[in-house]
Amino acid sequence: MATTVHVDIVSAEREIFSGPAEMVFAPAILGEVGIAPGHTPLLTRLGPGEVRLKLEDSSESAFYISGGMLEVQPKNVTILSDTAERAEDLDEAAVVKAKEAAERALTDGDAAIDYAKARAELAETVAQLQTIQRLRRRAGR
Repeated sequence: MATTVHVDIVSAEREIFSGPAEMVFAPAILGEVGIAPGHTPLLTRLGPGEVRLKLEDSSESAFYISGGMLEVQPKNVTILSDTAERAEDLDEAAVVKAKEAAERALTDGDAAIDYAKARAELAETVAQLQTIQRLRRRAGR
């Protein structure tokens, strides 16, 4: 049985990762899923959050996605997302500022705002901050 699966993580702008991994962890809508080589085919929606890859050298790579789709085939895993970034590339200050703006929009009570959009932006920024915090904990910072 194979010890790795080929993984592609693709955003609307570009391919973020392409290569082998021993294990893939992704934020499915109903909870985190773990994908190992030889996993049963699967197609599921993803929520905003962290995708983690356990690589062949036992290191981990982390990515933030805004949501999207996960497709699992016996030898391939594909993650498609509107937005995807390497976790270490996230700008914490910008994320905190965006989170505060979304929180203000929800609490100001302005009838002209789109509450669904503001809630989605808040969920996305919270997921980005959680990804940054997990990356720090794993790095021992």
